[in-house]
Amino acid sequence: MHPGKDPMKVIVVGAGWAGCAAALSAVKQGAAVTLIERTDMLLGTGLVGGIMRNNGRFTAAEEMIALGGGDLFELADANSLHRDIEFPGHPHASLYNVATMEPLVRAHLESKGVAIRIATRVNDVEMKDGSILAIHGKEGDETVSFTAGAYVDATGTAGPPGQCAKHGNGCVLCVLRCPAFGGRVSVTALCGVHEIAGRKGSQVGAMSGSCKLLKESLSRDLVSELNRKGVVVVPLPLSLQKEVQTSIKACQQYAIPEFQTNLVLLDTGHAKLMVPFFPLAALRRIGGFENARYEDPYAGGLGNSIRYVGMAPRDDGLKVRGVGNLFCAGEKAGLLVGHTEAIVTGTLAGCNAVRHIRGQEPLVLPRSLAAGDAIGFVRESMATEEGLAGKFTFSGSVYFERMKGLGLYTLDRRTVRERVEKAGLWDLFKGGR
Repeated sequence: MHPGKDPMKVIVVGAGWAGCAAALSAVKQGAAVTLIERTDMLLGTGLVGGIMRNNGRFTAAEEMIALGGGDLFELADANSLHRDIEFPGHPHASLYNVATMEPLVRAHLESKGVAIRIATRVNDVEMKDGSILAIHGKEGDETVSFTAGAYVDATGTAGPPGQCAKHGNGCVLCVLRCPAFGGRVSVTALCGVHEIAGRKGSQVGAMSGSCKLLKESLSRDLVSELNRKGVVVVPLPLSLQKEVQTSIKACQQYAIPEFQTNLVLLDTGHAKLMVPFFPLAALRRIGGFENARYEDPYAGGLGNSIRYVGMAPRDDGLKVRGVGNLFCAGEKAGLLVGHTEAIVTGTLAGCNAVRHIRGQEPLVLPRSLAAGDAIGFVRESMATEEGLAGKFTFSGSVYFERMKGLGLYTLDRRTVRERVEKAGLWDLFKGGR
């Protein structure tokens, strides 16, 4: 057992989808949980994301519900603006309202007993015998310290601004707001663990895959269609197709020809533009976009944030290698792209943090489930140069093809339930076991 003052406590650092899932999972397992976030809001890139249940993400979400870890998926479902829509290459998608999602998640976490500390920066880690004894930081002008039996690093891989300047087009003022709240600080790196960077050719990391436009800045016809259908596909003139930079996207599931020859808009409250960036002057030459204005990033015509620099080496129970009581989730856990993927890894990391405190063997999800197979496959892939150049997601590209090949992709909820029951894991994440 960890020597900290409060051994049945878990500290989660980073409150994106992964951190929120880890905190919720740990508290349901009986731990006292503190969730620390450097900005003033939860959800991280989930504040501007919005896409759920497309392709294999449907299967993964249903697995987590059957496992007893589906709270956040059910919240997103209830807050969806559009359900069961299709955009190029992506059927049965749901689009949650990015403007109202964060307060719902915050209220749910607080109702379960998670203590949330916003605008709090971790800047130091105190170690003893290869484990974290305490973490230290700043909350406003106050110095704060936290001790626990186990910790979860859900700090992500995007930022600080120097990373975007070095590997991208500079800080473009994205929703992570590093200039206001300070850049990301990795708990894993503070522990002295050498982190892993994704690399494709000369590109280190990858650029975030979409921008958001103010709906009010688009033509009435575009807005009407977007509100009604949830998706609008606008053919691009051949002269402007060169502006679409699909090859540098983190979200390679959208690097397909339809996204090269069209502008795809999704209604997530804003108009989600499915390209990493598009020069504003060129965008305004397209019918319906004459008055277009970027909402995120504010300089979305120039670039986007760089991600997947700073991943943790970990095992399939999501314990960080080299630190006795540190777990990881979300992008920190590897080249897994998306909200669904973040919730899956966060839920497992939070559960295993508590199991570690109790002296139990870590839970490794079986390969008979898409969630377990993805976690293991990504770890294996990242041991190769080819794997470090890839991005993996339930919703497309390499991993979705693997899902289909293994027969793991299904829209049948009964089949998912049977798989979970056969593995002996029904409602495992609900606690009390």
